[in-house]
Amino acid sequence: METIKRGRFIVFEGLDGSGKGTQIELLTQKMRAEGRTVCQTAEPTNSVSGGLLRDALGGFVKRNAYELSALFLLDRIFHNTNEINGIRQYLEKGIDVVCDRYYYSSFAYQGMDADLDWIMNLNLGCPEIIRPDVCIFLDISPETGDKRLTDGRLSREIYENTAAQQKIRQRFYEVFEKLKDTETIQIVDASRSVAEVSADIFQIYQDLKEK
Repeated sequence: METIKRGRFIVFEGLDGSGKGTQIELLTQKMRAEGRTVCQTAEPTNSVSGGLLRDALGGFVKRNAYELSALFLLDRIFHNTNEINGIRQYLEKGIDVVCDRYYYSSFAYQGMDADLDWIMNLNLGCPEIIRPDVCIFLDISPETGDKRLTDGRLSREIYENTAAQQKIRQRFYEVFEKLKDTETIQIVDASRSVAEVSADIFQIYQDLKEK
């Protein structure tokens, strides 16, 4: 009986307004054109825990960084283990998973106000949480992100302001430094044209296929 080759797990991260949604869609189209079966997913999920998170992120319910970290952990475990559309079952079936945000966002966003090592240990030490094959970080300045949000959004979440985004970007880089020996993280300049960014991302995907 032929063994099914595990799918690839690709995570996109970036500041708000970095263009993750656009680039995820473009990469997914190119992967499918090569004959791959691809699942697009995102955090927070559409579960009950995801709904609690969206309420908090939207400013409807006030929660501190430790509550948010715990809720994201709960949601992430569900995201991995859900037997209907969880990350693990897709990967085991040979389906590639492209995810909009993952535990790196918890480290950068909630890690501003909660103990970063505590958050990292919760996620990286949990056996139910799968580590990605690659994390693609779309890097823009907070000012660029703010302009894109102003042009494209009617409302904003609690972290979507320039001062917070400056701290978050710095935190992302601190996290990447901590993870440089254990995870594959690719930083892409997302201030360029959509086509240029997409070309770089597709090359990262091509390199991943050769591993």
